[in-house]
Formats: sequence, structure tokens, C-alpha cells
Amino acid sequence: MFESLFDIDPDASEAHLRDVVERCEELKSKAAAAQARATALWAARRAAAEAASGIPARRRGKGLASEIALARRDAPACGNTHLGMAKALVNEMPCTMAALERGQLSEYRALLIVRESACLSIEDRRTLDAELAEEANGFEGWGNRRVAAEAKRITARLDAAAVVERNNKAVKDRCVTTRPAPNGMVYLTFLMPLTLGIGMYAALKREADICGDGRSRGQIMTDTAYERVTGRPAAEPVSVSLNLVMADTTLAGDDTEPAWLDGYGPIPAGFACKLTGDAVTDANAKATLRRLYRHPKSGQLVAMESRSRIFPKGLAHFIGIRDRTCRTPYCDAPIRHHDHATPDREGGKTNALNGLGACEACNYAKEAPGWEVVTSQRDGEHRAEYTTPTGATYRSMAPSLPGIPVRQKISLAEGRISIDLVTFRAA
Repeated sequence: MFESLFDIDPDASEAHLRDVVERCEELKSKAAAAQARATALWAARRAAAEAASGIPARRRGKGLASEIALARRDAPACGNTHLGMAKALVNEMPCTMAALERGQLSEYRALLIVRESACLSIEDRRTLDAELAEEANGFEGWGNRRVAAEAKRITARLDAAAVVERNNKAVKDRCVTTRPAPNGMVYLTFLMPLTLGIGMYAALKREADICGDGRSRGQIMTDTAYERVTGRPAAEPVSVSLNLVMADTTLAGDDTEPAWLDGYGPIPAGFACKLTGDAVTDANAKATLRRLYRHPKSGQLVAMESRSRIFPKGLAHFIGIRDRTCRTPYCDAPIRHHDHATPDREGGKTNALNGLGACEACNYAKEAPGWEVVTSQRDGEHRAEYTTPTGATYRSMAPSLPGIPVRQKISLAEGRISIDLVTFRAA
């Protein structure tokens, strides 16, 4: 379908290559518009079919957002955003939709307009849509911030009370999250009310202004934030538990295979050995080793079983180490539920093969009518196959544990390779 589009002439001029880049950008916007129309129509068809089947209104559409996300090869948690945006563009915002179809507006900027106007009534939203389109006149030269700011300004003018109510509701969503950063660092993010966030930043900035000990402003602010939250100097060992999965050969210094730090991701072998060494040599720290085994070919954990309907702590911990994150394809959310692929009510067993780690949203989504999840194991690889109500199939495979792959064919009993789960507990 797009073969000729990607046939780029290696001898083309810079001007021609620029034109190709521009056309591709327009194509992305037009494709996003078509995707939105298809999504909105899909939702309408599903709603009509479920209504005809007698499904109660409160249960209609269950699992559809996850289906949409999977079709887009996106995390299921993003499905509600895609669905809500499609409905808004198709049913309530014809001018924004037209700009997207003409290639004048990117999908992300269209999302910003939809997001800022979400608190408005349908009538006010259509008014904003028309006013913004007239003011922008094709959105030429408009960046992300200007698009969002203008949409926010018109929204506040049309219904200030709705904006205030939305802000008040947002306070309930305050939270603290982490995500990996390059070079052994981590991003710690606070989502909080504006006044609190600005006040916290100002306090850290004041501390940096009066402290002149050779550290940079950013270093002082970071160290101060840590010290005020934990009550401990930044130079002291951290009083937390860390789950570190690494090959015994890495622990012994015989290879450089990366280790896996639970809640963070892969870390270099040298850094993992340093964490282990610090825990062993620190008199105030407690380090325990738990021996696990991986399959010699796939690198995945071997199985364990339970007769209980509820996953016991040991088996749940095993599944968490094996799966690392939610097993639904394209979802990287933290594991919140350890549940059966084939439900217990349908004869599914409580064992490692039938067990899956899942985030809360994905675990509930697969319980919707028409969904089926089947697990299998081949050559030590734990696989999960998800089938949606439309008949689409998506697969996920558990990641391999740290360690050098064993390529020769040997028996499982002969080829078990020990993996050490190192748990650090500072006193």
C-alpha cells in the first residue's frame, strides 16, 4: 500500500527530501483522522450490538478501550484516551477534525485541544472548536504550548466554573511516580496542586541560593529534597529493600551480563556488583541470597504450582520476577494483580503456567465478554495469547532472566543455571 512512499531516491536533492518529509507529516495527520473516524464507528457498532444483545448499559463497551489500544500497538492504559479523543473529534469538534484531515494539525496537538476542552458542555465545546479554528487560520507556526494555551483560554472564558470544578477534582489524582533515566539515574515525579508544587520548588531553590559548598544548584536541590523526605543525609546508605536479579557468573565477576533491578530495569554488571559489594561490606546492611533457576534454552524461570485458588505469596513473587511488568502486549505498567489466564471458574489451575502478572486495568479488561487468554510453554518460553472479541490475536512472551544464553542442547536437570535474587535490607 505504501511501498512507493518509502522508495526514497538516494540521489534526491535536499529540497526534494524536505518535500518528502512534509508530505509524510501530512500523511500522519490524515491517517490519524481516518483512525479516529474508524475508532468512533467501531465504538458505535459495538454499543449497538451489545444493546441488541440485552447487555445492561453500565456494562456496554467493557474491554473496548483495550482492544483499540492493542490494535494501535499501544499500552492498553492509553485506550480510553484514544477512544475519548475519537468520539470528541468525530461527534463534537468538526473544525479540529477537518484541520487534522487536511494535515494542518498533528494528532498530538489535536489531543491537546480535546483535553483542554474536556470539561465543557457539547455546545460550548463546539463554540471553542469554531473560534479556535478561525483564530488559528490553519495553525501555521503554532507550537504545542500555543495550541494548548489558546484552547485553555477559550475554555476558561466559556465556562470558568467548569474549569474550577475540574481543577478541584484533579487534586484527588495527586501522586508520586518513578521512571528510569539514563546512566543509572531515575526520574521522581510529584503530581500535586499548583500552589504546593511551586512552593516546594521555591523552598528548594532558596536552599540552593544560600548553600555554597561547591555543588551545583541542581545537586543541592536534589540532595535537599531527598534529605527532607527521608530525614537522612544524602550520603548515608539507603534504608530500603532492593530486589536484584543477576546471574551467578556476573556475581562472581566471570561475565558482564546486565542484571535486573526490580522496579527500574536492566543495570550494568559492574553497577550490580557494586550494589552487592556495598551491601556485604556495610555492617549496617543485611543482604540475603535466594537461589532461583532458569531454563537453559529460554532463560525463563522454571515452574511451581499450588492447589489454592488464590495465588500464594511465593508463587505470586515467582510470577512477578518472571513477568516483570503487565503481560498484556504493549503494556509496561507495574504488576498489580496475579491472576489466572484461564479463569478458575472455567477450570484454570493455580500454577505458574496459567498465572499472569497484570496491571489492574488489563486484568479487568480480559474479563469482558469475548476475550480469551491462553498460556503455553515451549522450550522453557512462557507465552500468552490474547484473543479479542473481533477475533484479533496478540501474543506476549515472558522476558529472559539475566545470564549468558546456553546454546547447546542439554537436559533441564543437567542445564539448570543458578540465578541469585539479592535482597538488600539496611538496618
